[in-house]
Amino acid sequence: MSSIFTRLIPPTLGRDLPASFVVFLVAMPLCMGIAIASGVPAERGLITGVIGGIVVGFLAGSPLQVSGPAAGLAVIVFEFVREHGVDTLGPVLVAAGAIQLLAGAMRVGGWFRAISPAVVHGMLAGIGILIVLAQIHVLTDALPKANGLDNLVAIPAAFFNFVSGPNGNRPGAVIVGLVTIVAMIGWERIRPVKLKLLPGALVGVLAGTLVADLGAMAVKRVEVPENILSAVALPASGDWSRLTEPAMIIMALTLAVVASAESLLSAAAVDRMHDGPRTQYNRELGAQGVGNILCGLAGGLPMTGVIVRSSANVQAGAASRASTILHGSWILAFLLVLPMVLKLVPTAALAGILVVTGWRLVSPAHAFHLHERYGLATAAIWLATMVMVVATDLLTGVLTGLVLSLLQVIPHFVRGPLKIEGGAAKTVQGGTIEAVPELRLSGSATFLQLPHLNEALERTPEGTPVRLAAENLRHVDHTCLEMLREWATRRAKSGARVEITGGGASGLHHSLAAVAHAAPKD
Repeated sequence: MSSIFTRLIPPTLGRDLPASFVVFLVAMPLCMGIAIASGVPAERGLITGVIGGIVVGFLAGSPLQVSGPAAGLAVIVFEFVREHGVDTLGPVLVAAGAIQLLAGAMRVGGWFRAISPAVVHGMLAGIGILIVLAQIHVLTDALPKANGLDNLVAIPAAFFNFVSGPNGNRPGAVIVGLVTIVAMIGWERIRPVKLKLLPGALVGVLAGTLVADLGAMAVKRVEVPENILSAVALPASGDWSRLTEPAMIIMALTLAVVASAESLLSAAAVDRMHDGPRTQYNRELGAQGVGNILCGLAGGLPMTGVIVRSSANVQAGAASRASTILHGSWILAFLLVLPMVLKLVPTAALAGILVVTGWRLVSPAHAFHLHERYGLATAAIWLATMVMVVATDLLTGVLTGLVLSLLQVIPHFVRGPLKIEGGAAKTVQGGTIEAVPELRLSGSATFLQLPHLNEALERTPEGTPVRLAAENLRHVDHTCLEMLREWATRRAKSGARVEITGGGASGLHHSLAAVAHAAPKD
């Protein structure tokens, strides 16, 4: 009985409870804004936030990661809903979740980590551009166009004609949106230490709403039902029958792959923020699948693990999954008790939040980082992926990036794939001779063997020195190198020494030496 009580009320509740409030405040405006950006009612995003918090939070393989509607999927959903209608989204989402659940059961979660960071960041940059281009129109209380290029072409007309156009609300909407952006960015830069956990997104929405109310501006407001449970509806039988259509199958596969990649890469990033339990990737993938199945059945949006809410969770001091579960409970309680408050929020304020979020997804710093550390070819993959996502569609952009990544590593793979041999090596430490675990690496380490390399590294004993013998390692691509750096950094923080021998030709020693021999941080 006591074990059940401990599981329900963890000893870390003193840290998890305040963290859950912070994540709740971050999640509320993002859930609504992403729903509107996806072309669906705001309550659909909130439903996903509830399921992502309560259900996925309980099942997740990454205890501190927060799941919910993701800006990265808004563009895909918007185009799909525009072409096929919102009613078909539920069955497709159930199918996508089933694919994720099956993939987790087949233990392929680790393979998603093998996707090149250049492709992932290029995909997110392209999505960020599309979000900004679409939300600029929402800032004028207008509807976004069908695709990114149309939105770009229509921007001058939207701003030159918003005063004389048929929608007299537009000047007020633009003011509300700009106030929201300025308040959000300004608060994040000047907020006092005592209020550092108060999220900028919430401050921005409050500022935009206050300006709209004090100015008596006739701007569009968020529309939510009086009873959130009335928004929960199973897909109709006719919608299920459309799952055999090629467009539905492609959409389900696209959602499954993109949502899985974003969730697992977010989980890897969260692991770098704390020293607690590491992510169980296959369990996390299965939990995301269960969540998306429930979202499809309940009329929600697709979900992923999301880095903004997850980082807020870690920074607020969360210590267990209780924080994530509680944040979903607060969203549900708010919707049941105070839904009328949401109707005060202007849609232009939410658009302002998403403009900032989209620009941060673009993050040109990633391109400079890739170029500086891995060369022009890797940065070119980032650029090509981003351009193709904006100019065509997300699937074409990602496939372009994957093909270019494959072309980049094939010559090295053909000359000899990675070989890993385990053993022990003698080293002198403090005047005594000690045996340490050793991994001997030879050939070429590319993303095609990343799961194999990661598995070998994770098998090394915790808390003991490890030697990487890389004299015969000819090449390491940036995907494997990023993973090696994360592993070495994590071991250094735990007090374990990592030694690198050789690796000059591959650049491994130069790239990892500073991390491997860094003093553990207190």
